[in-house]
Amino acid sequence: MQNTDNTTVERELELKLVLSPERAVPVPARLAYRTDDPYAVHITFHVGTDHPVNWTFARELLVEGVFRACGHGDVRIWPTKVDGRNVVLMALSSPDGDALLEAPSAQVSAWLERTLRAVPPGTESDRLGIDDGLAELLATTVIADELWLRDPWPSDESQDGEQ
Repeated sequence: MQNTDNTTVERELELKLVLSPERAVPVPARLAYRTDDPYAVHITFHVGTDHPVNWTFARELLVEGVFRACGHGDVRIWPTKVDGRNVVLMALSSPDGDALLEAPSAQVSAWLERTLRAVPPGTESDRLGIDDGLAELLATTVIADELWLRDPWPSDESQDGEQ
């Protein structure tokens, strides 16, 4: 049964855009999790232009990335220490370029904990009503199959004398 109680869990925080091992610039960002999109996390970066940069990827990837290196391709996440601080690094790649972002582990973990309380792992599909939709789809498929099994065309083989 689909749960229609939609909630958004947000957190504003300052990330660092790592430009080199010696240089990073602050980037204000907003983490957002919507219970109507339960598998995804959304990060909006305010990079000093009129248009913020938005990224969406699997919540599971960020949850795992807080503890161990994970991901491949466009999004890779791993924990590390920088100057004695626990941080989570996110390497993002797109056709527009690549970015390495550093986020404070404690703030990301606290926000993730709130998302996991809103929609516990393993219950995401309940939020989408997939089971209800699948049951409805399968019910109409049975009717379609019954129609398909009837032969709407007479046989090509002639039953009266053959020529």
